[in-house]
Amino acid sequence: MKFNISIALKLLVLISFLGILFQFLILFNCIPYDITWGGRLKSDEQMYIFVSLGILINSFFIFILLQKGEFINSLFTEKITTIILWGFFGLFILNTIGNLFAKTYFEKGFALITGLYSFLLWKVNWPLGK
Repeated sequence: MKFNISIALKLLVLISFLGILFQFLILFNCIPYDITWGGRLKSDEQMYIFVSLGILINSFFIFILLQKGEFINSLFTEKITTIILWGFFGLFILNTIGNLFAKTYFEKGFALITGLYSFLLWKVNWPLGK
């Protein structure tokens, strides 16, 4: 069975969009920020900084994924896009490890999502996956 890169990219975009929605729920106090970011946020100011950063990073990630899948015109070369996605792969591996050691069980559960991100990115970028 051949791995379908297009489906993997669409799934990554969908999960990332849901991640942005989650960040907005934190921003608007629908979800308490003390159960996110490893339980380390201590003030509203920290929350605004980290949530804004999360929204920006997820938005950039979606932008890169859309280029990789040729759903939009590329701003970067394929080589640069691949390098950026390998960087995100490393980030998600580290995030998965961090989530496993989070203070709340809620956030520990996100290790499954970041692990899925890592797996899908590896399959999308790995030359044998094409």
